[in-house]
Amino acid sequence: MNTNSRLEQANDNAAAFWLAQARAHGWQSHVRPGLTAVRCARTPDDSQRFLVTRPYAEPAEVEEQLADLMAAWETVRFTLEDPYQGLDLSRFGAVRMPIMPVMAREPGPVEGTLAEPAATGLPAVSPAYGGGILTVDEVLDGDTFALVERIIVDGFPLPARQPWTRGDALPEDVLRQPGCRAWTARVDGVPAGACLTYDDGVVTGVYWVATLPDQRGRGVARTVLRTALAHADPDRPATLVATSAGEPVYRKLGFTGQGPTCWWSRTSLGG
Repeated sequence: MNTNSRLEQANDNAAAFWLAQARAHGWQSHVRPGLTAVRCARTPDDSQRFLVTRPYAEPAEVEEQLADLMAAWETVRFTLEDPYQGLDLSRFGAVRMPIMPVMAREPGPVEGTLAEPAATGLPAVSPAYGGGILTVDEVLDGDTFALVERIIVDGFPLPARQPWTRGDALPEDVLRQPGCRAWTARVDGVPAGACLTYDDGVVTGVYWVATLPDQRGRGVARTVLRTALAHADPDRPATLVATSAGEPVYRKLGFTGQGPTCWWSRTSLGG
């Protein structure tokens, strides 16, 4: 499998995951060849999401499509993901964010898994760095999914969603979307970390790997992701976009870079 194919699979999974969130929230969405848009509508000035999923010959044409959508949706704030790095959205008042790698992991056993999932089931149990017992469970009910949401809002963090309000960032219906699974980690029973995965039938996308601030440095992110991967379809590759903090963890779990992605963000009409 060549790099471009894995990159496009990662793009498609991210777009599908945002469309699943749109269905759960009741948000409007718009899909054109090579471009997916979600109109997040919690408040009139909430941030819209745009994802470029295929290479483009003329950046100006994509920028004009974006201009049309933003005018129709009266967009104030937005984030755009451009894995091909050819767009310049500064004329829209957007700021280019630090480059991040799109990463993929080929199908295969997950190194460091304590036991085969089929033999042991959940929870997965391991010692936490610095002492204590770290457990990871799959989330199957609304109350626990609300805990995952809080961990993501406070641990990632998501300042626009703080203070945390249940169902504001990730309503329970997200968990009911086909292909979506959620995982939560605890240290000695205390909430510590979480992540979501989304299987679109081609790849398993990894999203929102988060650790609460007072639990960092204890191996939480590595363990929760390792468990999620071990319970994913073994014939699927996995994809994600890595932050600088997360990239070393992902590389140790077998992820490799497929190319850098450029994100643009506009926080208000004034930029």
